[in-house]
Amino acid sequence: MKMKADLHPDFRTNLGSLYCADALTVLSNVNDHTFDVIFADPPFNLNKIYPSAIDDNLASWQYISWCESWLNECIRTLKDGGSLFIWNLPKWNTYISSFLNKSLTFRNWITVDIKYSLPIKGRLYPSHYSLLYYCKGKKPKTFHPDRMAMELCPKCLTDLKDYGGYKHKMNPEGVNLSDVWHDIPPVRHHKYKRRKDANELSLKLLDRVIEMSSDTGDCIFDPFGGSGTTYIAAELKGRRWIGTEIGPIDDIISRFENIKEEKEFLNNIRSRYNNLFQADVEARRSQMGLWTCDSVRKLQAKKEALRQESSIQLPFDLPK
Repeated sequence: MKMKADLHPDFRTNLGSLYCADALTVLSNVNDHTFDVIFADPPFNLNKIYPSAIDDNLASWQYISWCESWLNECIRTLKDGGSLFIWNLPKWNTYISSFLNKSLTFRNWITVDIKYSLPIKGRLYPSHYSLLYYCKGKKPKTFHPDRMAMELCPKCLTDLKDYGGYKHKMNPEGVNLSDVWHDIPPVRHHKYKRRKDANELSLKLLDRVIEMSSDTGDCIFDPFGGSGTTYIAAELKGRRWIGTEIGPIDDIISRFENIKEEKEFLNNIRSRYNNLFQADVEARRSQMGLWTCDSVRKLQAKKEALRQESSIQLPFDLPK
């Protein structure tokens, strides 16, 4: 992507460019209608200390004003039909949602169930992050969410939800994705954590967002690079990407140097989608006498055959 000013990326791959710079500086040099998807995970204004030395303890009105400044640029540079995702605390996303409603079309307030470290006195225990999903125009040009495996007891593999007599209507490719995500774990284990003493987003989260809202070759933008999860996911999924990070980018570069490990992890994630049951789970359920897609369809076919047999009309009347 060519910039208006003489800006050059500090790191580049076959698909993407990363600028070690303020997001507003880079965005101001991007043409209108450039990005297919924008994902933003800004600082939460929690008075944390960042390597970039940014002020993370602004007055509420200052923080909201700052968010509106980069959001205006995101709206301008987003293509018609493009999708915008904002990851933040519910508190801040209430203000951001009100602002975005003036320019974009609301799609979902996605609740991502991730527990905070400690309860907060005098308040309900906070247990989720908010992921806003908007599009530019009446509807997104791309929307193909993954389908999820059915929820089962991890020990006995029995159904956690009763589908009654509708089992034969279950889609073998899985259950529709809802706006409450229970399966996005926080990145805490040192094996997967790329930044010491700092939060980072799960590759599983960005994989789901990018898969749902973009196609191969589309351009993804993330103005707050952090550990580079968005860029890794975009690269592995064949999307072009542009990123900015005002702080050090060494950890991001290091992730790309070990991208084979990230690919194995992502392949494992993707193997679990778009099947009502995993192959090994389906085999075990069959052995245990529990229903599977194949068994309920065979049973339904038998019922239908018996129904048709019972409704056959004879060509003559039976004697009395």
